[in-house]
This record gives sequence, structure tokens and C-alpha cells, in this order.
Amino acid sequence: MKQESTGRAVAFLGVERSLAGRRWVGPSLEVERAAGAIGQRTGLPPALCQVLARQGVPAEEAEAYLSPQLRDLLPDPRSLKDMEAAAARFWAAVQRGERIAIFADYDVDGGASAALLIDWLGQMGREATLYVPDRIEEGYGPNVPAMRELAAAHDLIVCVDCGTLSHEPIAEAVKAAEVIVLDHHLGGETLPPALAVVNPNRQDESGELGYLCAAGVVFLMLVELRRHLRAAGRGDGPELMAMLDLVALATVADVAPLVEVNRALVRQGLKVMAQRRRPGLVALADVARMNSAPGTYHLGYLLGPRVNAGGRVGRADLGARLLATRSRDEAEALAERLDQLNSERRAIEDAVRAAALEQAEARGLDAPLVWAAGEGWHPGVVGIVASRLKEAAGRPAVVIGLDGDEGKGSGRSVSGIDLGAAIQKLAGEGLLLRGGGHRMAAGLTVARARLDEAMARLGELLARQGAGAMGPADLRLDGVLMPGAATVELIEQLERAGPFGAGAPAPRFALPDMAVRHARRVGETHLKLTLSDGAAGRVDAIAFGAFDGELGPALEAHGGARFHFAGRLEINEWGGRRKVQLRLEDAARA
Repeated sequence: MKQESTGRAVAFLGVERSLAGRRWVGPSLEVERAAGAIGQRTGLPPALCQVLARQGVPAEEAEAYLSPQLRDLLPDPRSLKDMEAAAARFWAAVQRGERIAIFADYDVDGGASAALLIDWLGQMGREATLYVPDRIEEGYGPNVPAMRELAAAHDLIVCVDCGTLSHEPIAEAVKAAEVIVLDHHLGGETLPPALAVVNPNRQDESGELGYLCAAGVVFLMLVELRRHLRAAGRGDGPELMAMLDLVALATVADVAPLVEVNRALVRQGLKVMAQRRRPGLVALADVARMNSAPGTYHLGYLLGPRVNAGGRVGRADLGARLLATRSRDEAEALAERLDQLNSERRAIEDAVRAAALEQAEARGLDAPLVWAAGEGWHPGVVGIVASRLKEAAGRPAVVIGLDGDEGKGSGRSVSGIDLGAAIQKLAGEGLLLRGGGHRMAAGLTVARARLDEAMARLGELLARQGAGAMGPADLRLDGVLMPGAATVELIEQLERAGPFGAGAPAPRFALPDMAVRHARRVGETHLKLTLSDGAAGRVDAIAFGAFDGELGPALEAHGGARFHFAGRLEINEWGGRRKVQLRLEDAARA
């Protein structure tokens, strides 16, 4: 990648402003050199080498990276502090038939974490009480009344995807029961008085496993429990590999980086999910009308939002119950209800999103922090709307619903910016009433009177991390691809470098100097095209939401002009045939 005198990379293919208003950025010189080295050593296709180089894979590790093995990547559970104590206490409760309660967060990660424990216990002939707090009435995490009530009726409480900052509620609970915390949210300077706090993001941890979601932490405890089973002469116990569908769902839906062991967990979990053995996920896939093998897109955009819908606008425990049930009839009923709630959530989200975007645009989308706050905005959708603002601006975003003297909000971050740490610092400075989370997502409660002051300070903290340094409209591409090279075989090889998601963006390529041979509007906002290089090379493409901006109208009325096209390659399966399709994201006049 060439550099301008300012130090900024020269626009890829000379595209300073595309039809979607974006600047194209190609691979750096370092990535180009690394891709060449990988190609020389392995003989892999150049496009795949570009992706591996961009992800920082050394040439000598390329083949192993393309075939990640869980047994090679899974860390020793005991490398996490308090893991041995947590597993030993949990195992003792199982052996003695003690009363166990699971206190779970109301999102996908919390629901999947709870379902993992319920599934494991069920296969061991034990049961547990599930408790998921109401988002509006109780808020995030353990609260004193709920923990007091659970402690009075149980011997052991396991907090999953929450609890690390819940000092007072856990102090109340330990008067009558013991508490274990299995979490991944950023820890404070002190830990609550639980028997064990297993969290890779404790301040006294190395941070090497900080990318794990809560379900990943729970899975590691189940691995550790296998040692106890073997020591007791009980064999291996429940089949843990069959539970990776839940771990994969939580990892993707919680936007955990798809790096290290997370890659292997999600990859194997997708294979397990494709076997359609878990009633809840089968029912959910059916109501979502999934008609192909599951991928990270399905987990993040079809299944995850439906599991979340109960915690957002309905009963908080519906998602966890769906994932944990063994009953096909119950699964179908719960999936239908969650699908209905998801439709309600979308309607609420649309109204809040329009107002939030208008407000954020008025402030300017080029600041280090993009934020909006509104009266009565539903707490269940502010996180989703924050994601939309983040995508629109390419910056961390926070959206807050105001009610009385307080505002409750949620934030989403971009790669390389630790939003959770910034919000936790803000809470420590007294500008927030409460706040915490992880790198990519966080929650907060702020006094209405200090809202502007808190958001200004948060913007300062994020700016120090480099938020906003990259142009909001930059589109990063992995290189150029000619239509003749865009084959089903190449896409299958590219998929070996996945799964793709947070921390591992899907490959994007530019198809240069192409003509539009056919363009047809689909529905109100989408566009289907056939692209040609003027010779034998042709590629089908689809641009979702193309008519929400300039892209659709310009390509529909192309007038024979030639364009550079950019997007992701995918395999379109229809009528038993598999064809290459470009998921078109942008275009520029050639």
C-alpha cells in the first residue's frame, strides 16, 4: 500500500469517495509481503494468502491455522484463577445432591451459559433453579432481594455472565449460601466475597484469555469437572463436544473476538449445530426460516436476536429456557413466542433508531464518541441502536434511555477500542452511577444532570485510545480479484480461514473495471445484478439495502458505465446448484 506525503495510505484503486461515500483502503505493504511469503511456502491461492497475512498468520503456521484443532488450542482450565475451587465446589454440590441456583444475565451469553450448566446437570441426574433478572425492574446482574431469596432456598448459587462487580448482593447471599461467579466482564480493584470468581478479565489475571465470553468460561469449568468425574471413577460424564453449539452461539452473539481457541470453539460448534440435535436451536432455526447450514451470520443476525428478544421486550428467562429445554413441544412454543417478541423489538428499535440517528448526526458523526439520549427510549433496544450508530459512523457509540432523574444506556465499540475499560474508569471517577462491560460492549447508568459532562469525558477517554483516528467511511479490502478467479472452490478455501466475525473481518475484495449487464430491483430496497468484465467473466451480485442510499439508483441507471465493485464472495445454493455470488457492499466509477 503506497503512502501519501501525509502518511495516510493512498486510496485503493484510486477510490477516494465511492457511490456509498466511502474511501477504499487496501492491504498494507507489510501484509502484501507477508502474503507473498505465505504463497511461496504453501502454494495457497493469492486471495487466501492475503487474508491469512491480514490476520497476522505466519507462513509456517498457515496450514495449522486453516485446520484449528480444539485439543491443541484449548487452554488448561486451571490457568484461570479460582477455577479449581469453583469446579471442586460445584462437583461437591452435585455429589451431595445440594440445591443449586443459576443466576444468569438476560442476553444470549447469559442464557447459553445457564443452558450449558442445566444441560450438564440434567445428564448427571440433577436439576437447578434458573433465575434471570428482569431488565427493566431489576437491571443487569445480581441484586440484593433476588440473591437473598435464592440463598434462603439453595446451598449454592452460580452467577453466569454477571457478578464480578456485585459486591453487595453477593455479600448478602453468602450469609446463607455459597456463591460461584463465572464471568468475563471487566473486574474492579476488589472482588466480591464469593467462594470463587472465575473471570479472565479480573485485574489480577494475565488477560491472555480475555477474549472468552462467559459461555467459554463455563465450558472450561465443565472441562475441569471432567477431571473430578474421572477421579471419582465416573468416566468422562456428559459429551462436552455436543455442547459447543451453545458456546458458538454465545461467542458470536456476544461479539467476542474470533481468535485463538474461540475460532475452534465456533467452528466445531457450527458443525454440532448443523446436526440439529438441540430442540431449542432447531425450533429457533425453523421460525427464522434458515434454509442452509449455520454460519456466523445466522448466529449473529438470525438466532441471537431472537434469543435476546425475551430479555429485551418480553420475559427475561425465555431465551435461557429455550436453549435448555429437551422438549420439542416446549421448544417450538418458546421459539414462536421469541419470534413474535423479536418482531415487536424491531418495531420499537426502528422508532428509537430514527430519533437517535437524527440526534447523533446533529452532533456530528466524526467525534471519537457518537451518542444519543432520549426520553422513554426502551432499555431493551438501546444496545441494538448503539450497534447501528457504530456501524453508521465507524466509531464507538452509546445510546441512553432517560427516565426520571436517570438514564440507562448501552454502548458498542469498534475494533481496537476498549469501551468497557473507559466506562469503568468513568464510573470510578463518579461521573456514572454504575457502569461496566467488556471491550466491545458495555452498559451504564448516569444521572440526567451529569449526562453531557459524562459523555464529553467518555469521548476524551476514547480519543486517547485512538477512537475516530480512522476515517468513518473507510472500507478495508483484501485486494483485487478477477471474475474468473471467483470460484466456488476459492470461496471454500477462504472459509477455511474463518469463522469470520468480531476480531476477524470477513474477506472483502474489489472486482475492478466491470460493467452492469443486468440490474433488477428486489423488494423496495435491494438490487440484484449481473456483472461482466466484457469478456468471459461474469459474476452475479446482490446489494441489500442498495436503495437506502446512492448505490442502488446509480447502478440501476448505469448507462453503460464501468465500475469497480467491492464486497464479500459467498456461495448461493438454489435448486441443487451452487453458484458464486458477490454480496455487494460498495461501488465506484472506474
